[in-house]
Amino acid sequence: MKLQVHSIHFNADSKLVEFIQKKVDKLETFYDRVVDGEVFLRINNEGVDNKTVEIKVKVPGSQLFAKEQAKSFEAATDLATEALRNQLKKYKEKS
Repeated sequence: MKLQVHSIHFNADSKLVEFIQKKVDKLETFYDRVVDGEVFLRINNEGVDNKTVEIKVKVPGSQLFAKEQAKSFEAATDLATEALRNQLKKYKEKS
């Protein structure tokens, strides 16, 4: 899947980008008509869970979105892809 990763106010490590790409690619096993995706990575200054991951996935006729916070980008990515997986399942049942 074509995926754009944007790290806001910092440079994301290539290993992190590869990790996110693999996680988001797995979403295609639940719905194979995903057009593309966009990921935003942010570091917040307050609290322990200060890493935010926002994932937008475009499917025909709609756009799905998940935003999660955690102690690490990897954990937040896991949570966000899990939320998108559930959304994709529901979307697939409707179409």
